[in-house]
Amino acid sequence: MKQHTHVEQHFMGSDLVRDIVIGMSDGLTVPFALAAGLSGAVDSTALILTAGAAEIAAGSIAMGLGGYLAGKTDAEHYETELQREQREVIEIPEKEEEEVAEIFRTYGLDEEQIKSITATMRKKPDQWVDFMMKFELGLEKPEPSRARNSAITIAISYIVGGLVPLFPYFFISHPTIALKASVIVTLIALLVFGYIKGRFTGTSPWKSAFQTVIVGGSAAAVAFVLARLLSAH
Repeated sequence: MKQHTHVEQHFMGSDLVRDIVIGMSDGLTVPFALAAGLSGAVDSTALILTAGAAEIAAGSIAMGLGGYLAGKTDAEHYETELQREQREVIEIPEKEEEEVAEIFRTYGLDEEQIKSITATMRKKPDQWVDFMMKFELGLEKPEPSRARNSAITIAISYIVGGLVPLFPYFFISHPTIALKASVIVTLIALLVFGYIKGRFTGTSPWKSAFQTVIVGGSAAAVAFVLARLLSAH
């Protein structure tokens, strides 16, 4: 009888997708709002493109720096908690054993099984600390290059997203007409981006696509209204 090997497929790139979503969503909305606000105040698309390019440059740097600092903070937090757990398994092992026991009681193990597990853990302090980090604190060791990669991914995603709403202004000289084209292009980009995001994360692609359009479109609309109100004064 032929046996079929069961292969579990799990999505492993959540950090990467999160960074792309952060950069791309802001890139699609903020430059769009700026261009939209300026479209009703100036007659030159060259000026709009210049202002948009400056915003994309500043925004990508700021967003990238934010991603870098967030990554560094996660790494520092993990290291601090790791050192604390390493001290506790040496200084107060009884308390740590009880914390392990509480975790396994929630899974329905009896006391004899739990005693066997804790006795084994005391012989392997490194694995014990690793267990406490994952199951007590819910922390996974960050990749060493996480902060750098996050900064680069967010910055590039912001730039790519920011160029989308500005794209029509390169070819259409009238700001009002360019704005209408920008709205259509931005909504299509949000739809495509949401669909791809759904495919990568394992959720319904079309559900993800429409959610992204609604959320991103709403954010862009609010930003557009604010930009128009500010440019009117």
